[in-house]
Amino acid sequence: MRTIILALILCFAIRPSFGQNNFESDPIKARFITHDISNFWKAFDQLGSSGNPFRDYLKIGSVGLKDFIPYRIENPRNLKRTVEDRKSDYERIRKESHKIAQSTDQIKEHYTTFKELYEEAIFPPTYFVIGAFNSGGTSSKNGLIIGVEMQSDIKNIPYIVSHELIHFNQNYPSKEMTLLEQSIKEGSADFIGKLISGKHINESAATYGNANEEILCSEFIEIMDDNSYHGWLYGSKDKKEGRPNDLGYWIGYKICESYYIKASNKKQAISDILKISDFKDFLIKSGYLAKYLNN
Repeated sequence: MRTIILALILCFAIRPSFGQNNFESDPIKARFITHDISNFWKAFDQLGSSGNPFRDYLKIGSVGLKDFIPYRIENPRNLKRTVEDRKSDYERIRKESHKIAQSTDQIKEHYTTFKELYEEAIFPPTYFVIGAFNSGGTSSKNGLIIGVEMQSDIKNIPYIVSHELIHFNQNYPSKEMTLLEQSIKEGSADFIGKLISGKHINESAATYGNANEEILCSEFIEIMDDNSYHGWLYGSKDKKEGRPNDLGYWIGYKICESYYIKASNKKQAISDILKISDFKDFLIKSGYLAKYLNN
């Protein structure tokens, strides 16, 4: 049986960084595409009729929805099966899903703040789609894609979009990443995302991490060069009992925060964080973990 954990790993771990130049550079002109939401509910209301109504939903969908199919929605059959199995969960978000457009003004405020911090910022289209309950957000070459059904509170949408926007603006080497590198990649999106929006998307990891910093840092340095994520990222089954998901986000956040605090030129620090080429060197310059690495 396919697992949600596998889908999440595929969603995030292989997500590329784009940093393309053919997108909007003016945050006020950023585009938000929501018509896939209404199309989903049209298909949802036809559930039980002959055939699979989600075939048309995917066929006429936006480019963002089509980019959401591999590793996530998979195909119309899988989406139909998921909807049938979790019908009440979908119904629970139906009313709120129609309010997505109300978030765009707040999102543009966050975008404007990002532009002030990082003049090279670009703002691709954001596609709001409804998928198979296994991905809350990702990026493709065509823009940001937000899985609306995964949002338990629509008010958090602007913060999720901010996180994904930072990923889109990252310019990192394209390769398989170590735990350290992937943690910084995710943590930097949390750190800058919080700078521009006032909130990041991993509060439970931050709370636990800050309360258990000593033991977590000591553990992390022993495994940070591994290509295995050891339960630190993406809801892995290797996670230790009692720990929240995604502690890698927290430690990556702390590394970026330390680098930013030490920097005399804050705008240059933002640029540095978005253009890391040597993650180990960045870690050393940040000063975070120094006392553990030097022991």
